[in-house]
Amino acid sequence: MIVAALNSLVDSGEISLDEVPQAVTVERPRNRDHGDYATNVALQLAKRSGMNPRDFATRLQARLQECEGIDKVDIAGPGFLNITVSAQAQGKITDDIVAAGAAYGATDGLAGTKVNVEFISANPTGPLHLGHTRWAVVGDALARVLAKAGAEVTREFYINDRGNQMDLFGASLEAAALGKPVPEGGYQGDYIKDLAAEIVAAEPSIVDLAAEERMMAFREKGYALQLAQQQSQLDGFNTHFDVWFSERSLHDAVAQTLESLRDQGHLFDDDGALWMRTTDAGDDKDRVLIRSNGELTYFASDTAYYLNKRERGFDLCIYLLGADHHGYVGRLKAMAACAGDDPERNIEVLIGQLVKIFQDGEELKLSKRAGTIVSLEELVDLIGVDALRYTLARYPADSPLTLDVAEMTKQASDNPVFYVQYAHARLASILRNAGDLGMAPQSHPQLLTHEREGDLLRALAEFPRIVASAAQLREPHRIARYLEDTASSFHKFYDACRVLPMGDEEATATHFARLQLVAATKVVFANGLDLLGVSAPERM
Repeated sequence: MIVAALNSLVDSGEISLDEVPQAVTVERPRNRDHGDYATNVALQLAKRSGMNPRDFATRLQARLQECEGIDKVDIAGPGFLNITVSAQAQGKITDDIVAAGAAYGATDGLAGTKVNVEFISANPTGPLHLGHTRWAVVGDALARVLAKAGAEVTREFYINDRGNQMDLFGASLEAAALGKPVPEGGYQGDYIKDLAAEIVAAEPSIVDLAAEERMMAFREKGYALQLAQQQSQLDGFNTHFDVWFSERSLHDAVAQTLESLRDQGHLFDDDGALWMRTTDAGDDKDRVLIRSNGELTYFASDTAYYLNKRERGFDLCIYLLGADHHGYVGRLKAMAACAGDDPERNIEVLIGQLVKIFQDGEELKLSKRAGTIVSLEELVDLIGVDALRYTLARYPADSPLTLDVAEMTKQASDNPVFYVQYAHARLASILRNAGDLGMAPQSHPQLLTHEREGDLLRALAEFPRIVASAAQLREPHRIARYLEDTASSFHKFYDACRVLPMGDEEATATHFARLQLVAATKVVFANGLDLLGVSAPERM
């Protein structure tokens, strides 16, 4: 409306502008007395038009007040415009939300962009633990938000199935099956004994194989079993991957990749090793690809893997890495630049911080090799999928977390996940009770004039913008904080505005209009919780 009003003023000669902007910034004022929207467009354009900002604002004010759906426009200070929309226009959002259903909140800001989100990289040598758990939540929520913002998203798990740790894993399983001590640096814990027993039960003759063949057989069968367990655990955690990418599969691609980079002049030999000249792209030092003993480095695999993703057609490759991987950011971006890509557009690296969880004052410890593992599966059993996912999702990934089991699982309004889920359950209850009374939501947007109704309507209208900003900033925690604020607005509305008639009271159009507001609010909560991979319960 503002852009249309500006064009109208220019066409009529009331103001002079060399170019009318295609979009202008509007904001939600924190003070409700300042209207529903505020804009500083008059301050931005007045000088270009050769006018005083307040005079510019006065002309724009007059044109906007003629627009359908705008109740009033006030000028504040040197030329800010505070716009109040009519109840009819504001209330119509309920109809739009109910009609859109699960699609409400979707935007097209990232339409046409193919994004690969790699958010767990783990060895198939043991259960997934708390470090993986945070990324399982944040990465999955980020992928959901990006998809809601229009991107074509692929979720990818990188299987670290190459290297010495796989041989140690096989040797540890073999030792457990034969009743021998675990080799130095090997894997400990009951899960190793359980895996070894499962392998032997399925194939008793494995213990009779020659020593080297036997270790490799235990390694491969243990790998398959452990990977299947990881996949099952993540599915149960409501985190699903489109691609499970094996590091081993890169082995043949590495040589071809390196030859291509050599032809482009990015590689050089020194002291018998092959290096990439990443300092040309801003890295703090050049990186080894093949050591002097002929062994490939992890950076060589990383390079081949990135180029593999780009060959699969991804415009943007997002990596979610742990707190100990800060040094990887520069080298990955430098590698992308050496490959001819734009490191500011084609690759992003998000670094997550550590999580500590306490129970009864004691930290839950985890150590895959020592065998004192607190696995994802155990955390889910202890805390629950919804409580664990929501709690991990509601904080920025780059902030260290210290959490308490009792706080995460208590059923009280000061527990955010309970507070938000309870709002959805309460909304569902209202609609069920309405159904028992033979009532269904109806559209009467002009009747939603109460201050608390206005607060809730404005909150619901913000959801698409919140989704878009969460996607743009790669911050899915914004969804959780929005839901908590909106839950507060809903509870205040419910306390102030009677939705259903009492006793023999006759249902009025206002009751039906408020039911429509309840139905719209329920849609927003369901959609928001879904973006976090958290259930929206009908009853609590």
